[in-house]
Amino acid sequence: MRHIRTSTSASARSPAPTGPGGGLLPTRDLALAWLLVVLIAVPAWALTIGQARDMGVEPGTMGMALPLFLLLWVTMMAAMMLPSMAPVAITWVRGIGRQSSGWTRTGRTTGFVGGYLLVWTAFGLLAYGALALTGALVDDHPTAGRWIGAMAFLLAGLYQLGPLKYVCLRHCRDPLSHLVRYAGFRRPARDLRVGVHHGTYCVGCCAGLMVVLIPLGVMNVAAMAGLAVVIFVEKLWSRGPLLARAMGVAFLVLAVLAPFQDWLLPGLQGSMPSMDGM
Repeated sequence: MRHIRTSTSASARSPAPTGPGGGLLPTRDLALAWLLVVLIAVPAWALTIGQARDMGVEPGTMGMALPLFLLLWVTMMAAMMLPSMAPVAITWVRGIGRQSSGWTRTGRTTGFVGGYLLVWTAFGLLAYGALALTGALVDDHPTAGRWIGAMAFLLAGLYQLGPLKYVCLRHCRDPLSHLVRYAGFRRPARDLRVGVHHGTYCVGCCAGLMVVLIPLGVMNVAAMAGLAVVIFVEKLWSRGPLLARAMGVAFLVLAVLAPFQDWLLPGLQGSMPSMDGM
C-alpha cells in the first residue's frame, strides 16, 4: 500500500511532456502567465460589455448577421473561457516556446489558439441557429417564450447531471494527464489538433451552461459574468463537480418556474431597453 501511494505521488509530480524538463509552471512564471491572461481577458470583457450596452437584451440573434454574431460570440467566449482554460493553454504554449523559436513558435502558438477558437466558432453556428429559431417562434407566438425557456432550463439541468458533462469536466480538471496525451499527437498540425481536441472537451463541459443564454439573453452581461464564474469554479475548485450538480438541480427548478415567472426569461420577452436607456 505504501508503494502504491509513493508511485501515485511520484506520477502526480512527473513533468508534463512539453519539452525538456517541461511541466506545470513554477510560481514566478505562473504569476506572469496569469497577468497575461488578465491583460487579454479584460479587453475581451470590455468589448463585450460595450456591445451589450448598445444592443440591450432581445430574443433571437438581435438582427445580427452571421459573421458579426460569430465575431461577437468568439469575443464572448474568450472573455468567459480564458481564465478557466488558462492552466492548460499556458503550459502547452510554454512547451512550444521551449521546443521552437521565432516564426515557428508563433505559427505553433497560432495553431493551438486557432484550433481552440475553431471549435467554439462551430458551436457558435449551432447557437446562431438555435437563437434564430427561438427568436422567430417568439415573434410569431409571444407566449411560446415561456415554454422555450422552460425547455432550455430543462435541457441545461439534465446535461449538467448527465454523464457526458462529467467526462468532459474530468478532462478539463486534469491538465497533466491530457498534456501527456497531447504530446503523443503526431505532426504536422499537432498544435492545431491539440487546440481542437481541448476545445471540444471545453465545449462539452460548458454546453449545458451555454443553453441557458437562450432564456437569459445572449447579451445579458450579468448572466455571462455569472456563468464565467461557474465555469471557472467547476474546472478549478476541488469541489467543482459538486457545484456542477448543484447547478443542474437549480436549472431543473427554474424549468418548473419558467412558464409562470416572466422575469426568469429576459432573453425571450421581446425588445428590452439597452443598458444606456436603463
